[in-house]
Amino acid sequence: MRILVVCGAGASSTFVAQRVRHAAHDQGLDYAAFAGTEASLPIDLDSADVVLVGPHLVHALERIERDAASRGTTVVLLPPDIFTDRDGTRTLALVRAAVGSPGGPLPAAAVPPSSPAPLSPSAPEGGTS
Repeated sequence: MRILVVCGAGASSTFVAQRVRHAAHDQGLDYAAFAGTEASLPIDLDSADVVLVGPHLVHALERIERDAASRGTTVVLLPPDIFTDRDGTRTLALVRAAVGSPGGPLPAAAVPPSSPAPLSPSAPEGGTS
């Protein structure tokens, strides 16, 4: 999973990205986290599965969500006290909750193939009627 952390100038997002990356590594998760700015967001969105938005960018949240939705990217507004999360575990928990799974989404290769549809009772053995 690729996590983009966005803030105004990129300074605070760098710390958050580093911390969440370390927390994911410590939990054995293959997550990458990188920092971006509000200005770099249109380009950075193409490389992200989840965008963590700094609390000071709440004014831009609706636009960020709209831009991310067209790419299938999840957006999370970080709480104002997120910078006190020194080990990144709380931030990582927010990411995992946002994607709806304790471990995040399964990589495409790990998703089991769907079973073929059962034949209808009136269809002959070959599956056609």
